[in-house]
Amino acid sequence: MAPRDSADPAKTRQAVLSVSKWLRDETCAPPDRPTLATAVRLTARTLSGLAPGASVEVRIPPFVAVQCIAGPRHTRGTPPNVVETDPRTWLLLATGLVGLKAAQASGLVTLSGSRASEIDHLLPVVNL
Repeated sequence: MAPRDSADPAKTRQAVLSVSKWLRDETCAPPDRPTLATAVRLTARTLSGLAPGASVEVRIPPFVAVQCIAGPRHTRGTPPNVVETDPRTWLLLATGLVGLKAAQASGLVTLSGSRASEIDHLLPVVNL
């Protein structure tokens, strides 16, 4: 994989394509953990590359947390602006198969802080 803070677009697309069947149909067998982890990490790092900064933290446990969006930086404790979701929901967001507002309304993603929703205009990061 490329350096930790960046994501190669071709590798990111390939990683997402490898889980796309499961994203489109939840009844399909889920991808193995390494495949899922790669897709989640690369798409999150793509988001971070699109909007460098440290005002918003995007958390997709247990695989990755990235910071993005220019502005005030936090240095200790829980950041004031956090987006948190599970790996499948993140990939649905990252591919545009679900919107941020719909995911939030259904309780699949939590947004805290006044700037957390700013990632909405950056999604999707990979089109299927």
